Amino acid sequence: MKAIILAAGIGKRLSGAHHQPKCLLEIGGLTLLERHLDCLHRAGVDEVTLCLGYNTEPIVESLANAPLLIHYNPLFELGSVVSLWSARQTLMSGEDVIVMDADVLYDPEILRRLVSTSKANCFLIDRDFVPGDEPVKICVRDGQIVEFGKHIDASLSYNHNGESVGFFKFDAGTSLRLANLLSAYIADGRRELPHEEALRELALDDPDAIGIEDVTGLPWIEIDFPEDIARAQEEILPRINGAR
Repeated sequence: MKAIILAAGIGKRLSGAHHQPKCLLEIGGLTLLERHLDCLHRAGVDEVTLCLGYNTEPIVESLANAPLLIHYNPLFELGSVVSLWSARQTLMSGEDVIVMDADVLYDPEILRRLVSTSKANCFLIDRDFVPGDEPVKICVRDGQIVEFGKHIDASLSYNHNGESVGFFKFDAGTSLRLANLLSAYIADGRRELPHEEALRELALDDPDAIGIEDVTGLPWIEIDFPEDIARAQEEILPRINGAR
């Protein structure tokens, strides 16, 4: 199994609170990137591809001799669809692939569940979330994903919804479909879109093929704003450490 970590973004919304790439944000003595690599290693993921763009030098320096594949996205100021597309060789490798955002602090059990799930393709859902425009939401009806995104049509019918953790698992065939879909986005001039748009299309095109793992109750946080750093340090990390 392989993994792709998306770490190319600028992190503008952290301006003033953190001046390096978000994956180098240190929580409890370890950077987010160090935590990702440790969790992936412990989960048995044998190859990691890192997608970089903004301010790559300190990230590369921090990695030392870590066994990673690095892909550079020179168009990092556009949508993250370009970053994921830059790692298409990994998606086309013929192996299962984990796709994950770099700006998340999480209980390692979350990743372990994703890696070990019996579902060939899987999205993670947390039903305990604060509604609003910021969370990427997953809407589920009769066990299938019927919507995936930040903005949900008020007329949509579904049984329950939750927030996406930003981690996904795809088998070899679906990873190849995703690579081809990303290439179509690039060819069509949709480079400014977030990669979640391609994942949405993938999920809604064949909802029977995408499973769901519920990680409600396990601590995690996506770090976008200065207040997220404080919450990560004061609330989420103690819960993670307490669970070990």
